[in-house]
Amino acid sequence: MNALNTLHVGLRSQNRRQLNILGVIKQYSSTRGQDIIIPKRIHRSPTDILKALASTVKSDPTAPHYKYHDDPYLTPISNVAKRSFALSKESGRKAAHWIRAQNSELFQHKVAYPPIQAFYPQLVYDDNSEVDEEALKKVIDDVLVSDAIRVFQLLQKKGQSISESTKQALLELLCFYNCEDTLPEDMIEERWFRHGGWYKAKQRKTWKDNALAEKVFNSLDSPGSAAYCALLQGMTRFYQVDRAWKLYKETQERGIDLTRDAFNSLIRVVCYLREGNENRWQLIQELLTAMAKQNIAPNIGTLNAVLEAISSMGPQKHVKTYALRALAELRHVGVQPSLATYYFLLITFCKERGPVSSILVDIMDAIEGQTFSIKDPKDTFFFVTAMDICRNHLQNIDLAHRVNKLLHTGNNYDLIGDSFKESIYYRHYFVLLCNMEPLEVFMEYYNKLVPHIYIPEPAVMEEVIRAVDMNGAAEYFPKLWSDMVIFDHTERVNNVAAILSGMVRNKPQPSSDLTEKFAVIAWNAWEKLEVSVDGEKYRQFRWTGEMLGDIMLLCLRYERFDQARRVLTKLEKNQNSIVGVPNIEALQLFTDMCISRNKITEALECIQYSADAGFPETGKLAQQLSGAVELNTEQLMRLTDIVGQEVIQSPNSASVAEQ
Repeated sequence: MNALNTLHVGLRSQNRRQLNILGVIKQYSSTRGQDIIIPKRIHRSPTDILKALASTVKSDPTAPHYKYHDDPYLTPISNVAKRSFALSKESGRKAAHWIRAQNSELFQHKVAYPPIQAFYPQLVYDDNSEVDEEALKKVIDDVLVSDAIRVFQLLQKKGQSISESTKQALLELLCFYNCEDTLPEDMIEERWFRHGGWYKAKQRKTWKDNALAEKVFNSLDSPGSAAYCALLQGMTRFYQVDRAWKLYKETQERGIDLTRDAFNSLIRVVCYLREGNENRWQLIQELLTAMAKQNIAPNIGTLNAVLEAISSMGPQKHVKTYALRALAELRHVGVQPSLATYYFLLITFCKERGPVSSILVDIMDAIEGQTFSIKDPKDTFFFVTAMDICRNHLQNIDLAHRVNKLLHTGNNYDLIGDSFKESIYYRHYFVLLCNMEPLEVFMEYYNKLVPHIYIPEPAVMEEVIRAVDMNGAAEYFPKLWSDMVIFDHTERVNNVAAILSGMVRNKPQPSSDLTEKFAVIAWNAWEKLEVSVDGEKYRQFRWTGEMLGDIMLLCLRYERFDQARRVLTKLEKNQNSIVGVPNIEALQLFTDMCISRNKITEALECIQYSADAGFPETGKLAQQLSGAVELNTEQLMRLTDIVGQEVIQSPNSASVAEQ
């Protein structure tokens, strides 16, 4: 009976547990089923994961760029070395491409699946090549201008027909690149180190008249709006403005509508089409009216084209009115400015010889903290121009800090442009910091930016040296000299003279180790520059008497007599070629040390040089020598020949001129 009761209790408890489990499952299923929401698919690019990982790591300004070896002995730390290192790597890639092109039969194996077209040798087209319209389309899509020209000529030679759409695509390619090959996109370093003044050099007519682009246009059976727009934009892009304007007039006569980009390209070159600011502004209004008649809404390109044309008009007051009116009206129709918009406003309001304008303050109030993306090729001119205005137009360090903060917000640094603009930007910022901030604050920026982000030019380094000299911060001279050696500034006369005179003026305390460091720097400068003077170089270093005197003085303060003696010998032998004379303090200290070491011959040579250089203190030096040591007959006669018997015997005589 007890066994049956026990079995009954066990079965009942087991059933209870099963019911509880089923209840939990039912409750869980009902509640969770209502919460399941499938999110919409978010499009991800192939590099989104890498970008997410990169956002977790802050940039280290004291580390070299990733393209350089992170090694203190291998990292290039001068402007020339950085450029040479980066371009040499790119040159190696070009050499590899050339070898592959010259030996294409050796590179037919498949190294990737699916196949990567860039790994295969590029086809070479000659007179025996079998080409068709598809081959022409392919080279057009690959932006191979010279190959497209060659294939088109082969097709014409063989009498093969080409569709109008393919001719249109070829026309657009030729007009955009002016029938010339462009720099490949993968040549990043060559683009980065390309000289930044190329834009100004290209503001002249470079369009190839009667070249293949115009022949393709004429070969079209009935050129329409697309063909006219392509040719017109090509001519304005390469400043063939007269023929572009005739082409525009032709479209007006034939009733051919133009695209928005075609109108924008015409507006950009208004300054070449009309004389006088009022006539240019009137033409801009006419083109905008023509756009409105064709129901073409303006865009950011239209706004920037108008402001670019206005910025070239001059410093007159009404020009600024034109700019503000254009900005207000286009913003009213929904056009949002880009960085290029603000760049054109800056160069319109902040002319070099015009009145001071604070428009940059208003611009920063409007865009501070925002992240920008490229919308106009001139967007890359904003930051360097803004920093230039902070330095030369407003002399405002607080505004410069705001501009620099905006540059480092988000991905805005991508809009710095190229290496030339980056260097100019930091030059302005660096000089402004040097002149406006306390020296301790400036040196913090110096240690942060130099040398991996910015390498000061010789003129900037000279300003830094003079700032350290004026503040009496002698402890920074060893670091500055070390950087001058690394940056190849040791052959710049102004820089070497500035640091030598600074070390002389800021005499260290006797207990300081700076006296030894200054002597080492002075002699290091002597050894480096003597090689430059004696060697055959394009730019030879020219010693001055003041610089040699400073080297003597710095060596003598640390009792390096032999080194000072060598410098004095050079002064004696090259009096006619060395400009200027040393400081009398150097000659005085040299004479004192000669007396203390009983170096009579060297003392007489110093007095002889002092007399030849015309120092009025020569008599005092002679009296000091004759009164401190006992001269033999020969030495006394030589001293008498230099200054005269009366000077030696008279305690009140001070110069050779009183004989």
